[in-house]
Amino acid sequence: MLMKKKTSMISTIILIWFISTGITLSIASEIGKEVSVPKHLNDGDEFQIDTHTLIEHGQKLFDANWTAQEGAGRPLTKGTGAPLVDPSSPLDFPHNFNRVSAPEANSCAGCHIKPRSGGGGDFVANVFVTGQRFDFATFDNNDSVPTRGAVDEEGKFVQLQTIANSRNTLGMFGSGYIEMLSRQITTDLRNIRDTMMPGDAAELVSKGISFGILARNDDGSWNTSEVTGLLDSSLSSSDADNPPSLIIKPFHQAGGVTSLREFTNNAYNHHHGIQSTERFGVGTDPDGDGFTNELTVADMTAVSIFQAQLAVPGRVIPNDPHIEEAVAIGEDAFRKTGCSGCHIPELPLDEEGWVYTEPNPYNPSGNLQPGDAPVYSLDLNSKKLDKPRLKEKDGVVMVPAFTDFKLHDITSGPDDPNREPINQNAPGGSEAFFAGNAHFLTRKLWGTANEPPYFHHGKYTTMRQAIEAHRGEAMESYQNWTALSDYERDSIIEFLKTLQVLPEGTKHLVVDETGNKKKWEYSD
Repeated sequence: MLMKKKTSMISTIILIWFISTGITLSIASEIGKEVSVPKHLNDGDEFQIDTHTLIEHGQKLFDANWTAQEGAGRPLTKGTGAPLVDPSSPLDFPHNFNRVSAPEANSCAGCHIKPRSGGGGDFVANVFVTGQRFDFATFDNNDSVPTRGAVDEEGKFVQLQTIANSRNTLGMFGSGYIEMLSRQITTDLRNIRDTMMPGDAAELVSKGISFGILARNDDGSWNTSEVTGLLDSSLSSSDADNPPSLIIKPFHQAGGVTSLREFTNNAYNHHHGIQSTERFGVGTDPDGDGFTNELTVADMTAVSIFQAQLAVPGRVIPNDPHIEEAVAIGEDAFRKTGCSGCHIPELPLDEEGWVYTEPNPYNPSGNLQPGDAPVYSLDLNSKKLDKPRLKEKDGVVMVPAFTDFKLHDITSGPDDPNREPINQNAPGGSEAFFAGNAHFLTRKLWGTANEPPYFHHGKYTTMRQAIEAHRGEAMESYQNWTALSDYERDSIIEFLKTLQVLPEGTKHLVVDETGNKKKWEYSD
C-alpha cells in the first residue's frame, strides 16, 4: 500500500510538471497523428547542428512517406506550381494520385531505391514530365500542357491529346561531385564568353570538352548557331547586354535542372504535392490543402546535402581470370569504338571543387539564391561521410562518372521510337514543343550495372539493348560496335557490369566480388 501511494504521488508530481511546462498539451496533440516528419528544422538550424545530424534529417525527408496530415497533395495546383485551370475540380480523392501525370509517389525513396535509398528505379518507378492533369481512364487533359490544335473535316477546331514523357528514375549516388563539375564547367564557359569582343569567335572548352563555337557579331550581339550540347535556354539572348547564360544543367534526362536543390524543389511539389517556403513563400498555401511552410529552407538544405554526400559508385571486378581478361579487353574496346568520346571515363575537379556548397551560385529564381542565407559547405572527400569517397591528388579529384555533360541526339530521326513525344524544354504549345525531344544528357555510367533498366525511358532490360539503340550522333560508335567480334562485344558488357553502386560502407572504390580491395588500372 505504501509503495502504491509513493508511486501515485510521483505520478502526480510529474503530471503537474508536464502541465506547468506545456508538455502535456504537446503530447496530447501528437496522439493519433499520422505524419512522416513530426519535426522540421527551423531556418538557421542547419548551422547549429553537426553535419551527421543534418544528413540524417535530410535522409528522413528523402525517405519520408508524405501524408495528407502534413501537406501531401496539391488539390489546386499543377506540378509547375501554377493554379488549375478549373479550381472547381480539385485534385482531391479519387484524383489525388495519378500514375500518368502526378502526384504519383509517396516518397523520394519510393522511386530512388536501387540498390538502396538514393539510387535509381525500376520501370514501375518511371516519372512523368510535362503532363499536368490526365484522368485515369479518359486522359482528360484539361490541365495538361497546351495542346496542339487541329481542324476536322467540317472545319471545327479540335484538340489533339498529348501524353507526358515517361522517364526512368536515375540514381543520385555521387551527385555532389556531378553538381560541382557542372558549376566549374559553367564558370569556364562564362569566362571565355566574358573576354570576347564584338567580331570575336571562340571555342567553348572546359575540362577537355568542346561545346562548339561561340561568336559575337560586329554589333555586339551573340551568335550561338555553332554551340553544341547545351539547352536552347542556356543559349538564348537578344542583344549585346544579354549574353547567353551557358549554364550546364546536369540533372534530369534532358538536362533541364541546374542543381540538386532545384531538382528537389521541383520533385517535392510535382510528385508529392509538398511545397518549400523558398519557392512558394512563408505562410502561404498556394495549393489550397490547408498547410503552410511544408518544407523550410533548412529542410531543403538538409535533403540537398544528403543527396550531395551520397557515396560515389565504384567497380566490382571478380577474381575469375577469364572475367578479368574480358573486363580488360572490354574496357579497351569501349575506348576504341569511340564510346568514351561522350562517356568520358573521368573528369578533373580542381580548385577545391570537392567542397560542395549551398546554394548553387547558378540557381534559377524560386530556389535559394546566394545572399539569401549563409553558405553551407561540405567537404565531399571527408572520411566522415558514407564510403567510398574520392581522393584528392596534387590538387585534383578525378571523377569517374563516364559523361561529358552534353546533350546529344542519338536517335535515327522523327520515327525513332526512342524519341519523346514532347519537348519539355521548348515553349509550351510551340512547334518545337510538339516536335518532340531527341536530345538527352550523356548518361553517367558509374553505378549503371546495378541500377537497371536502361536508356532514358527505361524500356531496355539489358545494357546491350541500350548500346544497340544508339544512332544519330552516336552512329559511328554504333557501327564500330557492330564491327567487333562477338567476344569483344561480350567483353564490353563485362566491363560495364563492373560499374556499380558499392555496398554501404565499402572502403575502396575497386573491389572484388567479396568486397576486398582489387588492384586495377583505376584502383584507389
